[in-house]
Amino acid sequence: MQYPMSKMGDQARAAAAEAHVVADKSDKPTRTLWGDALKRLKENKLAMFAIVWILFIVVIAVTADLWVPQTLGNPTASDTATMAANSRLAPSLEHPFGTDTLGRDVLSRVIYGARISLTVGIVATGISTAIGLVMGAIAAYYGGIWDTIIMRLADTFLAFPYTLFVIAMIAVVGNGIQNVFIAIGILGWPQIARVFRSAILSVKESDYIDAARSMGASDLRIIARHIFPNSVASIVVYATMNIGGAILTESALSFLGMGVIPPDPSWGTLIQEGQKFLQTEPWLMILPGLAILTTVLAFTLLGDGLRDALDVKMKDA
Repeated sequence: MQYPMSKMGDQARAAAAEAHVVADKSDKPTRTLWGDALKRLKENKLAMFAIVWILFIVVIAVTADLWVPQTLGNPTASDTATMAANSRLAPSLEHPFGTDTLGRDVLSRVIYGARISLTVGIVATGISTAIGLVMGAIAAYYGGIWDTIIMRLADTFLAFPYTLFVIAMIAVVGNGIQNVFIAIGILGWPQIARVFRSAILSVKESDYIDAARSMGASDLRIIARHIFPNSVASIVVYATMNIGGAILTESALSFLGMGVIPPDPSWGTLIQEGQKFLQTEPWLMILPGLAILTTVLAFTLLGDGLRDALDVKMKDA
């Protein structure tokens, strides 16, 4: 049976179009969760602004030794001969943030204070995240008595006001930056453990976990290779926001005189020193406060952006 030429041409064109579509799909790069998350993160203007600001603060803090002492002066030393002349100078070209009561440049102290605050925030969050991941993984994966013990221990930690708990621990172990981030890190694990436990419980009964277990995979391998990569998104978001919380806690401790030991500069110490002169030299307190505000806000905005970017429900069709 012979078909008209027009009909045969339509069929050929349809077959060619279908083949072209198949070829386009095969050439299209494979999309991943992290690739989609990065794309959505770049589209979030607030999150990108937060990243730029955080990188700016990090670069300024890391490179401070190369230029701050030469241009603004040593942030910890004080020259008694010129202290009276340079005490509490108003902001100027020479001293953009003014000087404190000992004649030290406030901008240089804010810059070096950024180094301390970022160190405490990152190290303390790293400690609490490591402890929380281990505790949450044990509680969720093994369940039973382990889950009960760990969650009741977490409830005990959470029953005390966090800041008062940190103050009590600092009072026992003593002041100093090392003790500050150890105290904040150790006392901050319960929230991480709860978040990670919930994430694990949502994936541990999945088919691919059962398949890995039936193939003889060890518990450690299942947790590290299968459960953790599929649960880490929520931890990344919480840890990012937790850095800002750790910076606030360190500033509060230093403000109360229980954090960084003078003459080392800390944002909280600068605010504590400047509050006495709030009515006459407000920049001594306001400018370090703005440093805390913008940095903590940047980590919060970045955490919000990561939460939206890592939400699989927002993945494009």
